[in-house]
Parts: sequence; structure tokens; C-alpha cells
Amino acid sequence: MGIRDHKNLPLILGSNSAIRQTILKNAGLNFQTCPSLVVEEEIKQKHPGKSAQEMCTLLAQQKALCVSKRKSGLVIGSDQILEFKGQSFNKVETTDEARARLQLLSGKTHALVGTTVLAQGGKILWEFQSRAQMRMRVLSTAEIDHYLEKSGPQILYSVGCYEIEGHGITLFEQIKGDHFAILGLPLLPLLAKIREMDAL
Repeated sequence: MGIRDHKNLPLILGSNSAIRQTILKNAGLNFQTCPSLVVEEEIKQKHPGKSAQEMCTLLAQQKALCVSKRKSGLVIGSDQILEFKGQSFNKVETTDEARARLQLLSGKTHALVGTTVLAQGGKILWEFQSRAQMRMRVLSTAEIDHYLEKSGPQILYSVGCYEIEGHGITLFEQIKGDHFAILGLPLLPLLAKIREMDAL
């Protein structure tokens, strides 16, 4: 398919992620949402030896391909994994697990690795990898408890148990990386590619 053939294709976000939807809406893009049917844990169990970045890329690809085979359009697939001391971390399920995660990261640097892809008709057309270094300040038990109480259950949707777009930013002393990629979608490279494909 040539570049111009993408002009009238609908843009589809292959995710129900609220923050990714907000990013696209704020950029003025018209898009649909269609969550993939990919079961992440099954893929992770089938590929135990992959690095965080490799797994992130595989998951983003599978999500986009899954949707692109069911929907006609240009599909955005994205995934993000937290890497700390060579280990990959999944999202937590409870507030107690979130507390333990913040205690683990307190005063240390971890990485957020991400991959975003574009797919159409069951084929990957483009992919972009990102990596951000996140240094959390030393947090007291009281600070962590206050943060968890103030944040509520929505932090369970963040792999790091923080929402950097909100008051989660107060947990950090240094961040190196693209702001939008940290939120979950590298907007500027994505816009550049969509523009290049004449799909805006």
C-alpha cells in the first residue's frame, strides 16, 4: 500500500487507556478506540527470555495486529514496561502491592521502556521504541500512605503506581525522557509518521 492510500483510513487506538485517549484528543486527532483481545500474561509466559524492550515491542505489535485484522484502519498499538535492576515489572493488583512497589522504587532510578507501532491489514507499518530514566526521591512511609490515599484505585492502572500527569510528579526528583512517551504514547514521532503517511 502506498503512502497516499492511507489518506482516508480511520485512525484506531487499539487500547482503552484513558491517558492515551486524552493525549490523542488533546492533539486534535479524530480516532476510534478498539481494545485488542491480546492476553498479555499468555504472551509473557510463552517468551520468558525476552528483555523488557523486546517484550514491550512484541506486546505492542500483537495488540495492533489483533485489532488491524478485525478493523479496517490505521491501528495504533502501544505497550509500556517498568524495568528495575534488570527485571521487568507488571502492574500491581492491590493497594498493598502498590505500597510495596513504591517502597521498592523509593530513592532509586528505574526505567520506563515503551514501544508504539502502526499496523494496517495485519501488517506492521512502523514502530518506535522509547526509554526514560525515572529517579524517585526518598519517600517516607507516611508520604507513601498519603499518596495512595489521595490517588485512589486508578494508580493500579499505572505500572509504576504513579500518574506523572497528576500529583504523582511530586514523587520524583529527576526524569530523563520524552514526556508523552512516559505517559504511554510518544506523540511527536507518532504525529510525524501519520503526517508522512498523509493520514492526518
